[in-house]
Amino acid sequence: MNGDRGGEAESSLVNEDSDLVRAGAGDEAAFTRLVAPLRAELHAHCYRILGSTHDADDALQDALLRAWRGLPGFEGRSSLRAWLYTVATRTSLDLVTRRGRRALPMDLGPASDHPVLAGNEPVTEVAWLSPYADAALTTYEQREAVELAFVAALQHLPGNQRAALLLFDVLGFTVSEIAAMMATSTTAVNSALARARRLVAEKVPEPSQQQVARKLDDARLRRMVAEFAGALQRRDIDSFVALLTDDVTWSMPPLRHWYRGRAAVADFALAMPMIKAPFK
Repeated sequence: MNGDRGGEAESSLVNEDSDLVRAGAGDEAAFTRLVAPLRAELHAHCYRILGSTHDADDALQDALLRAWRGLPGFEGRSSLRAWLYTVATRTSLDLVTRRGRRALPMDLGPASDHPVLAGNEPVTEVAWLSPYADAALTTYEQREAVELAFVAALQHLPGNQRAALLLFDVLGFTVSEIAAMMATSTTAVNSALARARRLVAEKVPEPSQQQVARKLDDARLRRMVAEFAGALQRRDIDSFVALLTDDVTWSMPPLRHWYRGRAAVADFALAMPMIKAPFK
């Protein structure tokens, strides 16, 4: 059985090498086959950097175009995966630089202590932030890496720190690999990692949703989700509040206002069905 797997792996490498030669010579079908197994994870990487699925779509399309045009210059000093991540990272950081820093609800003012309906219209400063819904993310670790709280925290980081943290902590590249990918020194990468971890630790609540979820069996998790949704639909405030933690925060980008604590979140949840489109 192990011999069969070894043969399959060897055959896969041979096919990749063959497609690499063909793609370098201008065969688009070969290039498509090369990137297909990595496309989903590259898209998730662009999303983590940018915080927007729409921007991630654009960044990935641009990155693959750059990779296609630059493939003849790929010398094989790193793996194809590492090289594609290099292109996707640089493309995403270019987009970060072009668009400038974007605000989150928490950046626009303190938490509201009562529901704000009038004057809480969607604002363009936070309209970009969106959750990542992809059924291909099947493990708790994969889903944790695209949790909105984590991705929102990343948006507070300078581009180089954001990229270094993702490449090292999420994707498992070494410091020396990251230094090569970002055209910098290992000292600079280590410094960026240290600073990024400090800021993210301040911004991301512990434990994360996925850390909690992985400790629950599937039946209990489904029951909790059903209870949460049912309480909202019934507007059963007592049941809803019982499911919240004391330090809960609630924001609904692109709405400006956000809420902290059980009482404020409960008041807003009761008022939420009254909010006009697009939140009917």
